[in-house]
Amino acid sequence: MLAHPTLDKLNAMGLAGMAKAFGELVANGEAEHLSHAEWLGLLLEREWSSRYDRKLAARLRFAKLRHQATPEDVDYRADRGLDRALFMKLLGGDWINAHDNLAICGPSGVGKSWLACALGHKACRDDRSVLDQRVPRLFAQLALARGDGRYARLQR
Repeated sequence: MLAHPTLDKLNAMGLAGMAKAFGELVANGEAEHLSHAEWLGLLLEREWSSRYDRKLAARLRFAKLRHQATPEDVDYRADRGLDRALFMKLLGGDWINAHDNLAICGPSGVGKSWLACALGHKACRDDRSVLDQRVPRLFAQLALARGDGRYARLQR
């Protein structure tokens, strides 16, 4: 079997993740003992992971989150009055599906923006669109959009 034409075809079809995995499997001596189904499974898994990672990176870039916060990094022991059960429920995203709003309140410096970014990061991982914006800028954009006819599109 010729590896180079196969790699070229995979890349031409836009299957870069699969092409990379194929190159690694061909170079790996232990891969000869895998069945055809196992080879195919590994190639498909790598392609799916590659596409998911690219899509997640694009969503995170578009979200413009101010903090590199993830839900796994939340410290529930810190004295900020954060209810772990409530935050875990928020991470589930049911409030997003119900089109509910979320307001995070508290004294200055307790990490409200950081927690919001952690929720945004989780939403991006759940294949949802996110945009982090401060309220004054959001209101200014809504007012401008109302004037030039983009209001409905901006709300979506």
